[in-house]
Amino acid sequence: MAILKVARMGHPVLRAKAKPIPPKEIGSAPVQQLIDDMFETMREYSGIGLAAPQVHESLRVFVAGVRNIPIPAVLDNDEEMPFIVLVNPEVTPIGRTAEEGWEGCLSIPDIRGLVPRPLEVQVKAYDRNGRRIELVAKGLSARVIQHETDHLDGILFFDRMASYESLTFMDEYRRYWAKDDEDETDAQGPDAQKTASAARAEKAKTGR
Repeated sequence: MAILKVARMGHPVLRAKAKPIPPKEIGSAPVQQLIDDMFETMREYSGIGLAAPQVHESLRVFVAGVRNIPIPAVLDNDEEMPFIVLVNPEVTPIGRTAEEGWEGCLSIPDIRGLVPRPLEVQVKAYDRNGRRIELVAKGLSARVIQHETDHLDGILFFDRMASYESLTFMDEYRRYWAKDDEDETDAQGPDAQKTASAARAEKAKTGR
């Protein structure tokens, strides 16, 4: 596995609509290597999600998650989002309820902003084995999946913001906005959206 170079805002690959991966090619060595390298890169930066266009590959696949645990039919535990691979994802909001939440992106370093997103979504995709899967995501998992799917369509989180008034550098975010007892995005992740409590739990587990 390898740690891949991450594209930053301004690179054309981040604004292009990524190409679907033919199902018969999902199990190929190049695609499987890309998936492994994306997980390695995501872990290197302590993130919770990474889309292929962010590593200069205009393909409709992303990886996400914080734990190597079985994938349930409903992703609703913010601190235990399992590692997932979604190929050619189709994401549909469930209901009309939306909520603003802090988001960041390694492709836009050291910046945070409030982004409105549906709280619950239905997801249809292929997994890394080429199997068709369906699941429901809520809360943070829904936010992560929507953020990463946006990357596949050339959309950055700036584009989803209702207002730019909340844009903040990380130092100011930590000083004025982050609270230890509330969810906050992880400063170092490729699409850093890990909760503070999950990060603390992982730090205690690894001893780092």
